[in-house]
Amino acid sequence: MTTLVQTEGEFKGWTYWVGDKYESETVGPFYYHRDDSDELVGAFRAEPRHMNGHGNMHGGCMMSFADFGLFTIAEDALEGDFSGVTLSMNSEFLSAAIVGDLMEVRGEVLRSGRSVIFVRGMVTANGKPCLNFSGTIKRVSKR
Repeated sequence: MTTLVQTEGEFKGWTYWVGDKYESETVGPFYYHRDDSDELVGAFRAEPRHMNGHGNMHGGCMMSFADFGLFTIAEDALEGDFSGVTLSMNSEFLSAAIVGDLMEVRGEVLRSGRSVIFVRGMVTANGKPCLNFSGTIKRVSKR
């Protein structure tokens, strides 16, 4: 996946992925960077296009962001000659997000094996937990 650095706006200096039209244009772009404690964190600002008919963030949007989070959190484990695909993902919705909320994803790699990486994380809206998730990434060789 190709990465670029945002050059303006709220996420200036943050990295984003290009090449996946759904993620970069339909629900994203989603951004990530290392915070002051060297933790990888992903983020985006909730917009009207992310909301459902009740005025809350659509569950599919939040789950897409969590899927992005799997790879953000596992970036160090995926370095080198490997890329990855989502093998499985489990999630529980904890609360809603609304337009204007700063959405963030953080987490940890639980185990990084030769072929599978186990990750868990949390999506928050303005610091409030919204979605708890865990998932596995299957390593695949870059083509």
